[in-house]
Amino acid sequence: MGVEGAGVLVVGATGEIGGQAAEQLARRGTALALAGRNRDRLEERASALGERPWRSFDAYDLDGCAQLAPWARAALGDLDALVVAVGVAGFGTAATMPDASAEHLFTVNALAPMAVVRGALAVMPPGGVVSVVTGEIVDRPPRAMADYAAAKTALAAWLGVAGREVRRDRITVMDVRMPHLDTGFASRAVVGTPPVLGPGAAPTEAVRDHVVLPLLDALRR
Repeated sequence: MGVEGAGVLVVGATGEIGGQAAEQLARRGTALALAGRNRDRLEERASALGERPWRSFDAYDLDGCAQLAPWARAALGDLDALVVAVGVAGFGTAATMPDASAEHLFTVNALAPMAVVRGALAVMPPGGVVSVVTGEIVDRPPRAMADYAAAKTALAAWLGVAGREVRRDRITVMDVRMPHLDTGFASRAVVGTPPVLGPGAAPTEAVRDHVVLPLLDALRR
């Protein structure tokens, strides 16, 4: 499968990682569809990238999440690859995390991405590629992030099993353990106060090396 004109859906296209992925994939000649939460920012980004098709969604609408891939396939004519870069941070000890906040972290960081991927696996052709950002927190979960880390780890475990299940269909599922980035993501946490974090990696290079280039390499196989 070639890269030029390949149909790619980027979910989370209004965020830092998803936005970078969309811009870099557009420059490499893919046919893009964009999805995100913020309707105004999404429309602006789609216009800036050459009037790409776009669709807003709510992470709590799991049926709507599952319909993103079928919509993109119809809009693009085919769906060869999917990038999922959605999530919210949350901080607090396991004993003090409010149940409502824990539910929110699991819905946005695990259930919504799972629904998006589930919808894509139903319509993606052989040779398709799914790239989902989890994060290095899966490998090194720190204190005061039990619920946030558990949500991301649940997603990673699900991706691992799903990837084995669709291998016979020649679909590649990639779990992207993105390093800490300098994007201000932690400062926008939905609950709690982030710990002092060290310097993060540059977003442009990290997205290129961890998301864009591996996805394009997999499409070429």
